[in-house]
Amino acid sequence: MKGLLLMYTGNGKGKTTAALGLSLRALGHEQKVGFLQFMKGSKNYGEVRISEQLPNLTLVQSGRDSFVSFEDPDPVDIAMAHDGLDILAQWFKEDRFDLIVADELLVALGFKLVTVQEVLDLLEKRPSRLNLVLTGRYAPDEILAIADTVTIMQEQRHAYHQGVEAKEGMEF
Repeated sequence: MKGLLLMYTGNGKGKTTAALGLSLRALGHEQKVGFLQFMKGSKNYGEVRISEQLPNLTLVQSGRDSFVSFEDPDPVDIAMAHDGLDILAQWFKEDRFDLIVADELLVALGFKLVTVQEVLDLLEKRPSRLNLVLTGRYAPDEILAIADTVTIMQEQRHAYHQGVEAKEGMEF
């Protein structure tokens, strides 16, 4: 069966959460899930904390626990994003996952940590049966055009903008 390329993008919240929900469904069917987080390095995210308890989930972070400058990204952020692409390439080659989530890869593109061409070249190497999810803002037209399913999250209202702080279990 042909694998699908799904994208969760847009300025609204819920992209990573949607990818985690899809991952949970796959795990419930005893599928193997690779969850690679670009531009994230904190061990305090709920998904990072629970990942060790889910035997068919491999979660890897390829980023620092700090914000990346949009205008002037640090060379270490660029290097870590490329490390993430290398991990994806290795996972594609190993062909051991049923679902891979490249969380915030689209943000890494928007911040110019990696190029659209690098990602397109990598996507050509994915196993044909693999379901792949890309998340993040800044989805480029070239990748939107090849996705099987695109969901654009649009914010209507967000508690954060009303002064509500993020809290455990509701990381926003």
